[in-house]
Amino acid sequence: MGEGYVHGYTSREGRRLHDQASVLTDLLHFDTLYPAGHKVLEAGCGVGAQTFVLAMHSPGARFVAVDICEASLDQARCLAQAEGLGNVQFEVQDVNTLTFASGSFDHVFVCFLLEHMRDPVKTLLELKRVLRDGGTMTVIEGDHGSAYFYPDSQAAKKAINCQISLQARAGGNANIGRSLYPLMVQAGFSDPYVTPRMVYADGSRPALVEGFTRNTFTAMVEAVRSRIMDEKFIDLKTFDQGIKDLYRTADPGGTFCYTFFKGQAVK
Repeated sequence: MGEGYVHGYTSREGRRLHDQASVLTDLLHFDTLYPAGHKVLEAGCGVGAQTFVLAMHSPGARFVAVDICEASLDQARCLAQAEGLGNVQFEVQDVNTLTFASGSFDHVFVCFLLEHMRDPVKTLLELKRVLRDGGTMTVIEGDHGSAYFYPDSQAAKKAINCQISLQARAGGNANIGRSLYPLMVQAGFSDPYVTPRMVYADGSRPALVEGFTRNTFTAMVEAVRSRIMDEKFIDLKTFDQGIKDLYRTADPGGTFCYTFFKGQAVK
């Protein structure tokens, strides 16, 4: 994925990414469709969690999915083969120094990549270079600062802030969703349009409670525990209580809310 991917490349992280893509498909991708014959670049495809959704929704389009991590691409290739996806090819590429010729693609798709980039505008400019005039750019990012939950918990907020701080130390920005519009403007895209995509989970939405609150967001924060011990952002007792409280929001009577942002623009 990105140059400072703080979540790691474990099998557990791979499962988390697939859980996330599955449970958020309707929310994030109901309007992500590409015409037959069009060539689409997916930048920072990781283990192929989003690739699968894109390729299934637009079977007539041709996808080139790139990532800097060969091990992640191996997992993505296995998924594509298992699902019989014949409209995707995978390549090892650095998204900041792509080897494709200018104007090679009709569309570019980016999901959960810019949050890991030290210079997201630089990354957008390189992706814009390989996009043809009149082609579309789609960018989806989260914003950890948008997380709200019940029962409220200061320990949970501190645990989330630890993950945000770790990502910042690695050169990324876990709160980047709120700045998608100005970033796309700075990169020179025409008429960028950003929409918030809110996830709200309570007892009446068990699939979101399990797939997002437990298996996506809380699992992501919990996974940095070993890094917390090294960085000493917080005492482990408080961190562990924060994780316990986040899981509590997925129990009966709890609620969890988080906002993604989807930016769309034309070159």
